[in-house]
Amino acid sequence: MSEKQNQNPETCNHNCDSCGSNCASRSSQASFHLEPKDKTVIHHMIGVVSGKGGVGKSFVTSLLASEMARRGYRAAVIDGDITGPSQAKSFGIHDKLMGDGTYAYPAVTKNGIQVVSTNMMLDNDETPVIWRAAIVTNLLKQFYTEVLWDNVDYMFVDMPPGTGDVPLTAFQSYPLDGIIVVTTPQDLVGMVVEKAINMAEQMHINVLGLVENMAYVECPNCHEKIYPFGKGNTKEIAAKHNLPLLSEIPLDPRIAKAADEGTIEDLVVDGIAPVADACEKI
Repeated sequence: MSEKQNQNPETCNHNCDSCGSNCASRSSQASFHLEPKDKTVIHHMIGVVSGKGGVGKSFVTSLLASEMARRGYRAAVIDGDITGPSQAKSFGIHDKLMGDGTYAYPAVTKNGIQVVSTNMMLDNDETPVIWRAAIVTNLLKQFYTEVLWDNVDYMFVDMPPGTGDVPLTAFQSYPLDGIIVVTTPQDLVGMVVEKAINMAEQMHINVLGLVENMAYVECPNCHEKIYPFGKGNTKEIAAKHNLPLLSEIPLDPRIAKAADEGTIEDLVVDGIAPVADACEKI
């Protein structure tokens, strides 16, 4: 079958936002990439993804933004996990998303990190986001197009887990320079994470590398590494896809404490430095 043919002619509804096929309908359309507000400047945009939830993707996102800010860059975070937002709490943000009719304005942390998250639009943090996919994907687009982002060097997008509508929209609509894939040392997680890698490869998204989170626990006395989940197969997955394993980050109770207290940008985790190094090279 030619790549330019409509691959599903009987079922095609011509809504390319929800389709990953490279068919004639898609190729005849203009680029899906969105344009931000006229005064917005974003030099680099990096997605942080996983195949499933609970692997620490959000904390890797917040730590990366914090590390880049410490290195003197202007960092920003789009909390793209629209129905499960966590970035506002991690950064200790209680302000609501404000606008003037022309622009919406991100919250700015004490270290200058610009942040937008769904929780900044809710009456309280416990309000559930019960929205259909079309509304969720539209909000994801608006976080990029309607917010005035002020001269951002590195923007990190905390992507929702999986390979559905919202990640697909981000891959199609955001001008991503690359993605970081987060996993944990379990075969089941590794299998699902490979789906995210394959999705990125099929959509020609540059994968900067993998991060294995909760890789081990370090004994505070003798510094021996203990592997509570066993040694994972992340190295094998990385090698299979010719990708670097950027870091193995240990289980660290400081991380959960900092996220709960809203002080994530004060936390320094050694394992995040090589991931930030990879971002600097793009």
